[in-house]
Amino acid sequence: MEGLEFWKMAGSGNDFVVIDNRDGRVPEGEMSYFVSRVCRRRESVGADGVIFIIPSDEYDFAWRFFNADGGEAEMCGNGTRCVARFAYLNGIAGQQMTFGTIAGPISAEVKGRVVKVRMPNPHGLKQDLELDMRDGWLFADFINTGVPHVVVRVEELDNHPVVQEGRMIRRHPLFSPEGTNADFITVEDPNHIHMRTYERGVEDETLACGTGAIASALTAAVRGLVRSPVEVKTRGGEILTIHFNGKGGEFQEVWLEGSTSIIYKAHLHKEAIL
Repeated sequence: MEGLEFWKMAGSGNDFVVIDNRDGRVPEGEMSYFVSRVCRRRESVGADGVIFIIPSDEYDFAWRFFNADGGEAEMCGNGTRCVARFAYLNGIAGQQMTFGTIAGPISAEVKGRVVKVRMPNPHGLKQDLELDMRDGWLFADFINTGVPHVVVRVEELDNHPVVQEGRMIRRHPLFSPEGTNADFITVEDPNHIHMRTYERGVEDETLACGTGAIASALTAAVRGLVRSPVEVKTRGGEILTIHFNGKGGEFQEVWLEGSTSIIYKAHLHKEAIL
């Protein structure tokens, strides 16, 4: 794999290694190991995850998405925005495209650095979860927005112990064995939320999470706290905008919109995966 070309990209604080793997340069059976080595910070490229573009007979392309620990995930909202821009800039797809994921097809529109993607319809809403309620919690709800998320509304966010409580929620028996992501939010007004996220697979707090922003907006909407569009301010300070239709826990036409960045383009050295 030495000499493999890749792009380092970021979407609202989540960073990814993006690889055009339509030629199978990274074999399927080696993807997990490759990801776990490449995503090491300070020792290799470092990233929250790796995106492989693969061929599709049905859509413009398909992807395989892996978290930093080498585990494959069904969905990553900020990753979908980065891969859409990558595909457009590399002539793999047009400005408007559809690509395949484990969670279902994703439609995307690229306008410069801003990418808007239509996400799979959420499901599995559960309110008032029977978790060990902690100080400062107002409610804890669950929804699957392509990947599972628990959303906890808290009284104060800046100093909240997100890593400690996120780790507890992520491994709670209710979500065994796959686990769940955990989002902590405050609602500023009907169109603005602040969010911090603990991500499974990364096993730490991340600067942003697209599917988490969607989960935060929709669970708050079910409770009548917000309405579309909702701007979600992430830990990294960037804004993700969530558009949706629906009420009473049934949502359609859920869109995630935000900016993307190309950090650099490079070729991998063999020592990056040793």
